[in-house]
Amino acid sequence: MSFFPKISFQCEVEEYLTKVFRNNELVTALGTQEAENKYQSLLSHLSHPPGFTTVRVNTHLASVKHVKKLLFEEIQKQFKGLCVPVLEHPRLQDILLIPVIGPRRDLKKHASEVIVGAQCGYAVLRGAHVYVPGIISTSRFVKAGDLVSVYSDIEGKCKRGAKEFEGVKVFLGNGISELSRSEIFSSSGPLKGLGIRMIEPVYLSPSFDNVLPSHLFLQNLPSVVVSHILNPQPGEKILDMCAAPGGKTTHLATLMHDQGEVIAMDKIANKVKKIKQNAELLQLNCIKAFCYDGTKALSVEKREDKQEGPPFLPESFDRILLDAPCSGMGQRPNMAYSSTLKEVTSYQPLQRKLFTVAVKLLKPGGVLVYSTCTITLSENEEQVAWALKTFPCLQLQPQEPHIGGEGMKGAGLSLDQLKLLQRFDPSALTLQGMDINSLQGSREEDLISLANKDCIGFFIAKFIKLNSK
Repeated sequence: MSFFPKISFQCEVEEYLTKVFRNNELVTALGTQEAENKYQSLLSHLSHPPGFTTVRVNTHLASVKHVKKLLFEEIQKQFKGLCVPVLEHPRLQDILLIPVIGPRRDLKKHASEVIVGAQCGYAVLRGAHVYVPGIISTSRFVKAGDLVSVYSDIEGKCKRGAKEFEGVKVFLGNGISELSRSEIFSSSGPLKGLGIRMIEPVYLSPSFDNVLPSHLFLQNLPSVVVSHILNPQPGEKILDMCAAPGGKTTHLATLMHDQGEVIAMDKIANKVKKIKQNAELLQLNCIKAFCYDGTKALSVEKREDKQEGPPFLPESFDRILLDAPCSGMGQRPNMAYSSTLKEVTSYQPLQRKLFTVAVKLLKPGGVLVYSTCTITLSENEEQVAWALKTFPCLQLQPQEPHIGGEGMKGAGLSLDQLKLLQRFDPSALTLQGMDINSLQGSREEDLISLANKDCIGFFIAKFIKLNSK
């Protein structure tokens, strides 16, 4: 049963999505009622956080067993002795899974309220404390040390510094204020730093603030799967076309044992800085990050031999990851999706430009993996159908590991082609909470199976380039 309301969209986006999930192919295969049930289930799941926190171990610096032990001790400390397991994944051997406890329905709400922005609220639901920039409003007399109830302004209607807010707000749990109201909203006061220390969140997940920073990387499970599917080998030259903030980039470098070359590109300078910081933190030396627009990464003129960065000559890379900019509708939790239909539909042409460059930059025999964190057909299966028609040199490949479901019907792909795709669909299971008692009675293999499904919405396609034509 849903604890939060279903995700809401602008009317035109809702109409668009309804058509996507009631397309003729899908309805013919499932029946009208089943197709509708799946869609409504998806909308409910998207407003709730995934059932597990996934962390990738930096196996370049430490073993999974060693980090698992340290992490278990840290969680025991944070959860005051509550016995929450840390699980190893049998098919993704560099990740650890921590079940999320919640939603906790019996928390008492306090008179003093703090309203945070939607993005801050989503971070709290996944284990974060509240930092000052995320606070929009507090009750009139909040002092440092006060017990407060924290709410998310999911529609962005609360005015900064307001003393009360009667709009749509969602309860996130209780915490202790680290600052007074006047300190939070003082013009000369702190603009960053801890604002509210969460002590009773609705969803209990560990906080990773300064926890084993060089040994762990917080990453959604499907995002880890992508790098394994690309399967980079030591000594190869790899391109991560849209790389920020560097989770997949650093994973690729780790899988290659830091031997070879990983070129990471992003067109926003601050994001490229973040990639470099993450590479340094995880002590990976084979990553070279460049601020560059991926659509312009193909060189039409001969380069100087010593030039390291983009643009690159055709057929320069052994493997390419195109984790494309997308509408991001698979991200969880999200209770109010604010993009317009024009924004949602703007991604398909951009993805095709990037894809075209990627195909030209790939060596014959090379592997191209395309992925998004969205749920639409136009950015996923339709792109695969377009790519196979536009580039006869490409062939779809099986994916290993194949943990998600097959591709979605509606883009005219054959059943065999759909089976080669991987779509992580949160609606594939019943929305259920996890309490400590049900956790203790669960088998490890059942929890792993649940983690494979109860994650963000995500899509992966793997191609091989057969020749230069």
